Amino acid sequence: MLRKLGIAALSLLLLGPSIMLVAVGLLANPAANAACTTTGALNIGIVPDSLKVTARDGSTFTLSKTQLTHAATIITVGSTIEGVTRDGVQIALMAALTESTLRMLSNTSAYPESADYPSDGDGGDHDSLGLFQMRPQSGWGSVAELMDPNYQVTAFFGGPTGPNYPSPRGLLDIPDWQSMDKGQAAQAVEVSAFPDRYRNYEPVAQTILDTLTTPTSSAGQPNTSIPETSRIVFPLPEGTWVMTSPFGYRTDPITGARTLHEGTDYAAPDGTPIYAVADGIVTVAEYTDTWGGHIVIDHTIGGQAVSTGYIHMWASGIHVTVGERVTAGQHIADVGSSGRSTGPHLHLEVRPGGGEPIDADTWLAQHGAASQTGTVNADTSGGCVSERQGEQATPPMSPAVPTVTSASRREN
Repeated sequence: MLRKLGIAALSLLLLGPSIMLVAVGLLANPAANAACTTTGALNIGIVPDSLKVTARDGSTFTLSKTQLTHAATIITVGSTIEGVTRDGVQIALMAALTESTLRMLSNTSAYPESADYPSDGDGGDHDSLGLFQMRPQSGWGSVAELMDPNYQVTAFFGGPTGPNYPSPRGLLDIPDWQSMDKGQAAQAVEVSAFPDRYRNYEPVAQTILDTLTTPTSSAGQPNTSIPETSRIVFPLPEGTWVMTSPFGYRTDPITGARTLHEGTDYAAPDGTPIYAVADGIVTVAEYTDTWGGHIVIDHTIGGQAVSTGYIHMWASGIHVTVGERVTAGQHIADVGSSGRSTGPHLHLEVRPGGGEPIDADTWLAQHGAASQTGTVNADTSGGCVSERQGEQATPPMSPAVPTVTSASRREN
């Protein structure tokens, strides 16, 4: 249903700027100067009593509620750490699955006092302890600290606020970990003698994430296909774009008619990467004469369904397919000037519930849209940077402008 709403609703395209305006606007675009913050922590639902999972090698096993509760701790703690994405949480789950099968393990042969703390069993790998099998002698922490699952999670992610900073390195201390294979990223933290083991648990970690973070829909029914997003990302790289036409009523640059511009236009050079603004599932990926390249992604944000639309890519600039699961910040397309367009730009739409559009730029600012890397704040113009180029649209409900019906908008 959400897909149908998204297709029907993404109708009128008030299309972007001329190529000259793009060039002038890009020169005028300032560096980021705002203090936006990342939002959108993963929300844990009901932890089931058990979960049957299948690893990459085809082996199947069942996780207990205790193991899933530890997974929920990893998800909850990890998703609140600045710079940790959904992919980062998945990497942590892969590491804990590999090292301890998601169990808090004591090690009484090396540290008899570890028996004094709650555990799910006794391990015996050198002097390793806990979910991630961290070693006190390597500097990860004391026995008391490492027998605390919350401490182990924060140590695994590390970073400037981590208890182990700057050494041993946590995930956030690994350069370019976001672009690494997830198994390699886990190995970079764990430094195991068996580096290929982590990749085997990638599908298991994905299943755990999807199961534990599944929100309920507005009807109160579980939405198992679209888990809660981990963060909100600005759809273009910093320093590459300028807003040229905001959301609202304006004069169509092609027809000359006064109509509702249902999205926000960001001018950027042809071929600039376009990023998914949130985790979600692709419901439309097509090329038409009117829209040109057209992608719709459905998300769950704050427990609510939201659809985002990306328009005007060249056919060769569409990099996702219908049904594909994407993550926030994933490169899904390239800026183009196809369909009813007057110059290279991204036309971005945001539709809560897949229905009527809202101001995409303001929505990004309200959700603290971060840059794709998650380490530098994006220069969203609606809330953080107020510089807007091109014609200013009037508010969508302006009484001076007659209402335009959906049918007439689809004709433009």
